[in-house]
Amino acid sequence: MSLTLLHTADWQLGKRFANVPGDAGAALRLQRLKSVEAIAHLARERQVDAVLVAGDVFDDNAVSDETLRRTVHALTAFDGPWVLLPGNHDAALAESVWTRLRRLDIVPGNLILADRPEPIPLCDGRLVVLPAPLQRRHDSRDLTAWFDTCETPPDVFRVGLAHGAVSNRLPERAESMNPIADDRALTARLDYLALGDWHGTLEIAERSWYAGTPEPDRFRANDPGNVLLVDLTAPGEAPKVDKIRVGRYRWRQEAFEILDEGSLEVLRDRLAALEAPADTLLRLKLKGALSLAMREALDELLADWRARFHYLEVDESELAARPTPEDIEALGATGFVREAVERLQAIEADPSSEDREAAALALQILYLTQKEVQG
Repeated sequence: MSLTLLHTADWQLGKRFANVPGDAGAALRLQRLKSVEAIAHLARERQVDAVLVAGDVFDDNAVSDETLRRTVHALTAFDGPWVLLPGNHDAALAESVWTRLRRLDIVPGNLILADRPEPIPLCDGRLVVLPAPLQRRHDSRDLTAWFDTCETPPDVFRVGLAHGAVSNRLPERAESMNPIADDRALTARLDYLALGDWHGTLEIAERSWYAGTPEPDRFRANDPGNVLLVDLTAPGEAPKVDKIRVGRYRWRQEAFEILDEGSLEVLRDRLAALEAPADTLLRLKLKGALSLAMREALDELLADWRARFHYLEVDESELAARPTPEDIEALGATGFVREAVERLQAIEADPSSEDREAAALALQILYLTQKEVQG
């Protein structure tokens, strides 16, 4: 009587990654499809009985027909049932990716578009999936409420499939729309509730899990990049849930304070210690103060590591360049230029001046220009 399900969600295929420009962003878009292919191969290798995708299969309803066709092709390694649920990004509107898939006539028999709130019997009647599709982007109602009154045959596994925010369990900002009762698995007598919307893997309530996005897509340490293998042994018994990593890219955040000349070597060592830089997107926050000479060395260090990481984003809002007497002497300025340098120094040193940042930048430009002139 036992069944094994693979639970995944939040693929958001076609995601544009506007915050990651160029080739790096294009590679992220392509990797999302490759991760779906990996899920299909995993489902075949583990011989699961069905794959449940808990919403946001696509990033929006305007993705190209090519993306729709590529998605269907990516699923072909697993010929068992796929159940795809509309989420808030790809809600089942009157015109949506779901209507377009049917119109294109590319939906194979094992691909179930769960865009209606009605029971889906699977596995020769041993499993009933109860879907709660979003039919608009935001809904103030709990669309899983109908699970409670839905009758199914005895001795059949009942599995809910929903996309939204479980009440009282997630941060407040995640709970304004598309609510899901935190006791739904109990009130609806579910053996498992497969959830989407939260992009990290999380057991949110009894028998209720968020799978998270299988391919990380943001700088947040909430355990993304996984799928869930769910073993159901008998109706009414607690499921056994195993997390399996399938994601490729790592999104990391690091903070570093520059204190003295030795700080740059420490920073270099910290960056070198990070695993798989070519598959890492790093958001680096720098703070502290440094001389103009150190500023030049830091720029060279960051340029080198930008070529090693998949993507490097640097926040320098709390980093200040403070010219030392040696920096100023290196300018070798005389006459009018010397007067300008001294004036900029005075402005940069005045904590009440609104032009401090501009003065510091001007000094840095003068320093670098003079270095180039000196060869």
